Amino acid sequence: MKPTLLILAAGIGSRYGGLKQLDNIGTSGETIMDYSVYDAINAGFGKIVFVIRKSFEREFNSQIINKFNDKIEVKTVFQEIASVPDGSMFNLEREKPWGTNHAVLMAKDVINEPFGVINADDFYGKESYRILAEFLNNSANKKNQYCMVAYRLGNTLSENGYVSRGECFVDENENLTTVTERTKIIRKGNTLVYQNSDNQDIEIAENTPVSMNFWGFTPDYFDYSQKRFIRFLQQEGQEPKSEFYIPTMVNDLITSKTATCKVIQTPAQWFGVTYSEDKHSVINKINQLIKNNIYPEKLWK
Repeated sequence: MKPTLLILAAGIGSRYGGLKQLDNIGTSGETIMDYSVYDAINAGFGKIVFVIRKSFEREFNSQIINKFNDKIEVKTVFQEIASVPDGSMFNLEREKPWGTNHAVLMAKDVINEPFGVINADDFYGKESYRILAEFLNNSANKKNQYCMVAYRLGNTLSENGYVSRGECFVDENENLTTVTERTKIIRKGNTLVYQNSDNQDIEIAENTPVSMNFWGFTPDYFDYSQKRFIRFLQQEGQEPKSEFYIPTMVNDLITSKTATCKVIQTPAQWFGVTYSEDKHSVINKINQLIKNNIYPEKLWK
């Protein structure tokens, strides 16, 4: 059975100012998601599952899903504030859903095979999908063995200022032990630095592995997440901005020795759209990849 790619596309782009998932960045009107699906198909994925919001379902279907419905199996699931287990209580004044691992949980009824998880508005590079597909193809009939495709820090910087990244630490078997958030990372001359809690610049290596929310799981992950989400709601459900993140869930499983998470490094270049100013840079990078014959001018013919 081929692996599935789960694309988290329910964000509303509050910092960006709109639905950046639907922004055209390719020469024929492609979105970043189009390139993700194209790379996933070529890497051997057999199904795409989108997590979106009901409020933009019609727009999403017409602009995105209709383009490749005949090229790969596609399913859509919905992430809403009220998408919680029966009997759960939460703050009714809450304005946003419950974070990335809540989004993953929305797909528990439509995924029964090893699956990857990505952000809709991040470009990960075709090499990364091949790496992930290979791991997932070897994960059939396995449990509790996950992976994260990690990027070299120097391949994830923004041209528009500071970034924050999760530095990955591994054991002797290349299994993840912890992810430590590094903030205000920027290049100063030939050196990369981040700011510590005392606002001091600390040098960090160019090839430091960092997390860009590119994960591989087997279906047992849903069972653990469901149980942990119920506990999360009991503890933090009344907080208006609490979020249930993938790294939090993975860290729980690692520290309890329930599961392992292999860190697999990729040489690929990552880029994404956080602020509206990033769009022009992303368009230029896509155009360069087309000129280098990495992608055709028109993905879907």
